[in-house]
Amino acid sequence: MNLLERLEQSLAQGTVPFFEIGDTVRVKVRVVEERQYGKKKEEAKERIQVFEGLVIARKGRKVCENFTVRKISFGVGVERIFPLHSPNLAGIEVIRKGQVRRAKLYYLRDKKGKAAKISEREFSRTPKTVKNTAAAVMDAPASGESESQEVSE
Repeated sequence: MNLLERLEQSLAQGTVPFFEIGDTVRVKVRVVEERQYGKKKEEAKERIQVFEGLVIARKGRKVCENFTVRKISFGVGVERIFPLHSPNLAGIEVIRKGQVRRAKLYYLRDKKGKAAKISEREFSRTPKTVKNTAAAVMDAPASGESESQEVSE
């Protein structure tokens, strides 16, 4: 492991929630405000700013990953790019899962109103392999049918 990989591991945050392109998320960002009057400085105040919108892109990998969130504020589209492992992020909440078939949703910049709406998908945490095994059990014949076939042979 080289020096760069060690540095990336040290900067990575442990818990990052799972979200995908098309999901509506609420990102909580720490904002530090310093006020200065002439040569006199006040103490820095820290507050949490919430930015809620649609994830339209994810770029990068590992520690360098960024995601872009878009919202409409007073009729104007606002986009913000957040580093995924930034220490300024206080938290990310997934509000709603969206069903999309694209990796980047830049086409939403030109859409307005209902045309910019993303359909919702099921909010499920079960892995896809569990769903497939359940479907296989449903497709299998009932136990009574398999016994009658064995007897006739």
